[in-house]
Order: sequence, then C-alpha cells, then structure tokens
Amino acid sequence: MQPLALIASSLVTCLGAGRAENVAALRARRTGLAPCAFETVTLDTCVGEVRGVDQVRVADRLRHFDGRNIRLAQLGLETDGLWRAVVAARERHGADRIGVFLATSTSGILETELAYRGRDAAGRLPPGFHYRETHNTYSLADYVRRGFELAGPAVVVSAACASSAKVFGNAARAIAVGLCDAALVGGVDSLCLTTLYGFHSLGVLARRPCRPFDAGRDGISISEGAGFVLLEKARHGASGARVHLLGVGESSDAHHMSTPHPDGAGARMAMQRALASAQIAPDRIDYVNLHGTASRSNDSSEDAAMMAVFGAATPCSSTKGLTGHALGAAGVIEAIITAIALEDGFLPAGANTLARDPALRADYLVEPRAGTPRIAMSNSFGFGGANCSLLLGLAP
Repeated sequence: MQPLALIASSLVTCLGAGRAENVAALRARRTGLAPCAFETVTLDTCVGEVRGVDQVRVADRLRHFDGRNIRLAQLGLETDGLWRAVVAARERHGADRIGVFLATSTSGILETELAYRGRDAAGRLPPGFHYRETHNTYSLADYVRRGFELAGPAVVVSAACASSAKVFGNAARAIAVGLCDAALVGGVDSLCLTTLYGFHSLGVLARRPCRPFDAGRDGISISEGAGFVLLEKARHGASGARVHLLGVGESSDAHHMSTPHPDGAGARMAMQRALASAQIAPDRIDYVNLHGTASRSNDSSEDAAMMAVFGAATPCSSTKGLTGHALGAAGVIEAIITAIALEDGFLPAGANTLARDPALRADYLVEPRAGTPRIAMSNSFGFGGANCSLLLGLAP
C-alpha cells in the first residue's frame, strides 16, 4: 500500500487527556486502572474511567448528541491540536475531500440504559432521549462530521475490539481509490453497564488491574477512551509528519464467538498480511504492541502467533495493564502509543506483570527499554475472529 502520513493525533485514556499525560504514565508504568465506582455497578473489578468527561460541553447546535460517548469524543477532538489540524486539512483539500472513518463497540448504550431507568409509569421513555444521536452506532461519525462541517464519505465500523484498527484500512482504501484526499480515523468507547455486566457474565473480568502475559493472569480490565488520527498521502502537506502508516493486515478466522483460535491462526494471518502490504520482512520490526488482554486464552493465542511470525527475537508488550481495554477504541489508542514509541525512541513495557508465564515464549517487556525503533506493529484482535494489524514506521 502507499504510505500515509500521520499528520496529527489525539489521545484520551484513563491515564489522562493528551500526549504528555499518557507518555508520563507509560514511562513510569503507572496504571490508570482503579476499583470500579462507575454508575450503579457493584462488580468486584477494576476499570479505567476517564476523568472530567461529565464536565465536557457539547455545542448548542449539536445538543441532541449529548451523552457520555459523544462527550468523550469531544474531549479527544479538542486535545493535542487535532481540531486545528482537521480544519487546516479541510481548507487545504475541501470539505468534500475529507473522509471520516470512526469506530465504536458500544456507542451510546449508556444513554439508553439511563433512559430505560427513567421510564414513566406507562413505560414511556423520557422525551429528552434521542436514540439516533446517542445510542445509534453512526451517531459518532455524524457528530464529528457535523462538528467539522465535512461532506466526504463517513463510516462507523463496529467489529468488536478490532474496530478502531480496521478504520485505518478503510481510510487507506478510500484514499487509494480517490474517494478522499485525507481521512480522520479513530474510535471512541465509553463505560456502560451492558459492557461491564456482559463481560462479568463471561467470567473474564479481573479483580485486580489486569496482568497481561503474567503466570497468574485472571482476566481483563474494561476501560474507556478516545483516539483520533488525521491521515494524508505522504506527499500532501505532510513534510512535518514523523510517522507513516506503512501497512494494514486484516483477517477473520471466525473460530469462535468469543475465543481466539488456540494456534493464533487469524492473528498470524493479520500480521503476515500487514507485512506483505508494506513489503517489509519480519526481521525489520523493532517492536510489537500486542492486543494482550490478559485473558488466559487471548495471551496464549497471540503468543503462538508472535512466535510463528517473528520468533522470540522481537520485543513486544501489552499496554492494557496501563490503559485497560477500551474495546472499540483500543485499536487507535494503541496505534497512537506505538507511534509515540517510534517518535520518542523507547519501547513501552507492560504493567502489573510480576511473573511472566513460562509457557509464553515471546520477548515480553516488563521494563521499558531504550532504543531507536524505526518500524513497529500494533495488533488488535476482536470477538468473532475480527483481526487487524497495523504497521507504522518513521518517515524516511
């Protein structure tokens, strides 16, 4: 594929809003996970809740969109200069030449939960409940498109935990065939009761902050977050972009609704396709940001895939011990973290991993490692066998 420049990005996680707060936490291996105190949830688990979401204000002209997921999106759009970069791209290319490719898993389900809790005696939902602008999956792209007054193609992908990695592929294909000249990609997912109790019913929630690749790992830690990236062809006003998207690999192994293939077949295929799309050999990859959810089956499956593609020589880690698992937003969050590792010259380590599982053979980092990585991969693997690997590299 033709490389695309990462012109601008923004990152909001439970570690903080913006690059500076997230990088400080990554370097210090300071987790943002804490015992769950969200809404009326009574589960014994830790979550990654973003601070200050309730204080975010949606513009009056878009007030029907107001809800936790949209406020979280707005917080991301206002962070790290992303808003200015998108406006500048609109002026450069025209409003109809900017694509919007976003992702979410749960969208505004919380607003529907609250609405059903507020039904009147006759069972009617509150008059202020706006399904189309909140719960509806497309509401995220609709809000962003209206906010920036864009008129190009707009899509929302909902493919579980691979959602906001897959939008990079959607954008790359749209740019390649001439549908747009630039694309705003990203993902947003917010905490809700459906997610927390749903994963609890599967028996996969960890009591303590999750411990990827640890011998005693006992499940995942749900979180929320937002991430956005502005992509353009490398030759279009991208002279200052330090990181390029070099390759995208996708697969759908459909092994099981909620369990990955034990041999990592789909994950292996996604990684190999990303390498092939960039025409880059595995031995040139300096770091892999793993999907690494800290469930028994996921880490084992991904380790098998890593060994098949890279062997034990390529450093890797999961940053979910720091940020938690932001579901539909996880892919873009971890892609941005991977880009930061390239820009700042360090290899992020996992957090909370006290004793590495001896059955897992990949070179998993439990301490940050200095270095000069030039090409790195970010993995995102979701329920139902939806898999995506992104290849990022420093600009020549």
